[in-house]
Amino acid sequence: MAIYVIDDHPLMREAVVMLLRRVRPGSDVVELSQLSELERAVATHGAPELFCLDLKLPDTLGLSGVRLLRGRYPDVPLAVISATPAADVEEWCRESGADIYIEKSAGASEIATALRAMLQSDSELGELDDPGEFKPDTKLSKRQKQLVVMLDEGLSNRDIAERLGISEHTVKVHLWRLFRRLGVKSRTQALHFARMNGLLGQ
Repeated sequence: MAIYVIDDHPLMREAVVMLLRRVRPGSDVVELSQLSELERAVATHGAPELFCLDLKLPDTLGLSGVRLLRGRYPDVPLAVISATPAADVEEWCRESGADIYIEKSAGASEIATALRAMLQSDSELGELDDPGEFKPDTKLSKRQKQLVVMLDEGLSNRDIAERLGISEHTVKVHLWRLFRRLGVKSRTQALHFARMNGLLGQ
């Protein structure tokens, strides 16, 4: 398994690689400057564990890189790390298949926290109350129950971050895990699932 960092800006790529090696010592972190290098890299380094993708690459246009990775590797976590303000493209990135959107301006600490959370298993994060008996449609962790309630209240990511005392990027990772657990792709779908399965009353 390997982590692939795809960014044509050498300094930014090296910075993300350094963060990943700090949060996951011993991992095989592979640097690529464009998507066309990926197939050969996977053949050499092995199956991907996580993608860190810049939006603007020499061989991509708009969201084509996100769509290509999601189509080719539907189950691999995908973090878009871009200089473009989140307000401009985050929603489109998520609709195209990205799991989380991180602005490069967020700073090393926030980026590292988000990537660490994406690489940890549910049990490592304490997300499973009882991993051996978990059933996706009937059981959520305490944190995930909190998130469902806050989504039901209509809170934004910023509101949730303030209430929980964590960063917005960490909120995004928690939501990604919640959506993955429920098998949904959006807040609306998560709330619909929760209401249909009585999760708001747990």
